Amino acid sequence: MSGAEVLSAGAERVELTHPDKVLYPADGYRKRDVAEYFRAVGDRMVPHLRGKPLTMRRFPDGVGAAGFFQKEASGHFPDWVRVVPVPQRGAGGPVHHVVCDDVATLVYLATQACLEFHVGLAAAAEPDRPVLAVVDLDPPPGTGIAELRAVVREFRDRFADAGLAPHLQTTGGKGFHVVAPLAGRRGFDEVRAAVRDMAQDAVRAAPDRLTTEQRKDERGDRIFLDVGRNAYGQTMIAPCSLRARDGAPAATPLDFAELSKATPRSYGLRKLPRRLARKADPWSDLPDTAADFPRS
Repeated sequence: MSGAEVLSAGAERVELTHPDKVLYPADGYRKRDVAEYFRAVGDRMVPHLRGKPLTMRRFPDGVGAAGFFQKEASGHFPDWVRVVPVPQRGAGGPVHHVVCDDVATLVYLATQACLEFHVGLAAAAEPDRPVLAVVDLDPPPGTGIAELRAVVREFRDRFADAGLAPHLQTTGGKGFHVVAPLAGRRGFDEVRAAVRDMAQDAVRAAPDRLTTEQRKDERGDRIFLDVGRNAYGQTMIAPCSLRARDGAPAATPLDFAELSKATPRSYGLRKLPRRLARKADPWSDLPDTAADFPRS
C-alpha cells in the first residue's frame, strides 16, 4: 500500500499503513508515533500481558472519534498472533482472545490503532483463577491529589495487613490502581468477596469520603472504590498502555515512594519511554510476591 512502512519487531516485520494518520489530534501524535511508542516499551510491557486474554480498545479514526472495544480476534490478524478460546460464563461459545506474548504482537496491534490494552486478571489457561487483585480508585471531579494519595496509602496498608504485597499503578486517567499479586489458588468469586469486604471496611471507616456505590448519581463527592474488576471476564488497564485521552497518557507502575509526587497522568507517550530506560520495573517482583487472601 502506498505510504506504508515496515517496522522490525522481534522476529517479525510489521507493516504500518497510513503512518502519518493523526490519532491524537490535540497533540499531533500520529499512527507512527503510537507504533514506535509500543515498540519502545514492549520489553517492559509484554511480561504483564503474557498468557492473559486481551481486550483491545481501537480508534481507527483517532481519539476525536468513537472507538470500540474488541474481544474477539479479527480474522485478518496474522497467523503468528496467538489467539486462545476463553469460555464465557452463562453464554454460548468461547471468546477467541488475542494473547500478547511478544513485542511483535504488541506492535502489530498498535498498527491496527489499538491504543488501550485491557488485560484479564487471570491467565487464559486458568480463567477462573485470578493472579491479580485490584482496587481502582476513581475520584470525582475536584478531588485533591493529597486526598487521593491518602486513600492509595490506606489500601496499600489494607492489602499488606491481609498478607499480600501491594503494588501501585497510575491509570493514565483519573485515579490509581492498587494491585496485589495472587497465587492463583482461589476462584474469582472468593477473591472478589475478599476485596469487596476490604473496600466496605474502608467505607465504614470513612463514609463521607469513600463509597462502593455503583450508581454515579449516588456517589456524591466521594472517591469510588471500584472492586468490580475482580470478576470473571473483567479486565484492568495494562501497565504501559496508552489511554485514549488528550496528551496520550499511559498507565504506569510506580514505587510507593514515588506517590508523593505522582499524579494519575504523570507519564505518557513522550515521557514514559525515558522513564523505563532509567528505572527498573516496580512490578518485576509480582511472580515472587504472590500470595493468597486468608480464608475467612
